[in-house]
Amino acid sequence: MKVMKAKLKLIFIVGIIVMPFLGGYAQSKMTAEQIIKTAEEKFRGEESSYGEMTLIIQRPTWKRSISIKSWSKGMDYSLSLVTAPANEKGQAFLKRKNELWSWNPTIARMIKFPPSMMTQGWMGSDYTNDDIMRESSISEDYNSKLIGTETLQGYRCYKIELVPKENAKIVWGKITVWIAEKEYYQLKAEYYDEDNYLVRTMTASDIKQFGDRKLPARMEIQPEEDKGNKTIVILNSLRFNEKIADSFFSQQNMKRIR
Repeated sequence: MKVMKAKLKLIFIVGIIVMPFLGGYAQSKMTAEQIIKTAEEKFRGEESSYGEMTLIIQRPTWKRSISIKSWSKGMDYSLSLVTAPANEKGQAFLKRKNELWSWNPTIARMIKFPPSMMTQGWMGSDYTNDDIMRESSISEDYNSKLIGTETLQGYRCYKIELVPKENAKIVWGKITVWIAEKEYYQLKAEYYDEDNYLVRTMTASDIKQFGDRKLPARMEIQPEEDKGNKTIVILNSLRFNEKIADSFFSQQNMKRIR
């Protein structure tokens, strides 16, 4: 009996020691693709999202702010509207499946984006048109591989490398992302060109509650070559999974939405 009790005690002690490691091991059994998709859905919404944000463009000799409203539905639809400053108010940007459009009320002109414009800076910022229009999805357009773990801002993170799938219409040659293991915040991303040269780094911080989830409320883009340049996005409000009809994302609505 004493021997049996000793064995049970030993098993109990070993269990206490081993279980935390087994828990971490079980969590890591998620594939890199599943981790990326979970992080994307948390930020975009499982079905739809609406947000109001401030984009701040900083340069060595000047700074300006742009206020934006943005609606999205899945990966096929998104609509962004500039609400300030006054001289740019009313400009709208639409993604509807594979088509990308911009509307400028000052000149009453609708422009269709060619693929070559997706790498250009959106309204002079360090964000690309692809970022704002959400043309690409890293879970759908890239092959992902878990390459390690690191701790950022006190969060233990998955470090994942993303390389483009064959024939994917994407901007970047490679992306490395850091995603918090438990919270699925994307806290950092490095963007490389086709020659594996680091072009820019995104960092996210200031975790806040938005509806039913917490997310970073501040994102900064730092271009590698222009150290004096920076673009900051402040998320002022976010709502998720409200019903939005596909017809909302139309050229006609670009002209009248407020």
